[in-house]
Amino acid sequence: MFNKVVLIGNLTRDIEMRYGQSGTAIGSSAIAVTRKFSVNGEKREETCFVDITFFGRQAEVANQYLSKGSKLLVEGRLKFDQWTDQNGQNRSKHSVQIENMEMLGNNQNGANNFTPNNYAETQSYDPYTNENSKKPAQKTPNQNQEKIREIDVDAYDSDDSDLPF
Repeated sequence: MFNKVVLIGNLTRDIEMRYGQSGTAIGSSAIAVTRKFSVNGEKREETCFVDITFFGRQAEVANQYLSKGSKLLVEGRLKFDQWTDQNGQNRSKHSVQIENMEMLGNNQNGANNFTPNNYAETQSYDPYTNENSKKPAQKTPNQNQEKIREIDVDAYDSDDSDLPF
């Protein structure tokens, strides 16, 4: 079986941090993902709101550098939660547990002011690797290093009418 979710969108609220009994950082937020499409020549869009959860060092980095409105790409797995509310009603929801993230662009309040080279090791979380086998890479700043060009994902027209499926 395969359970993989990839989303690009904006945070709908600041990250709420808490710590588990073992001291592991847990960050919760939500991401708004907008799909643009055309129906009979009329352009429309629909927005989907998805709860997301970060763990460990990635939660701390996300809390430090992301805020409401920050644009990011997240990869993770879909999780189904069930519980009984205060009124005795059975409730459920899907959420995404983040395994990898990429901070995209800057928002108006400058919350994404980070240097990718300094935080490359902390932006990814792979639950399948043995933490003891990871050795942090020693990165030395290089003045001649080419800057990474930012891609504006909103600039692409997402007219799906040409797709064969």
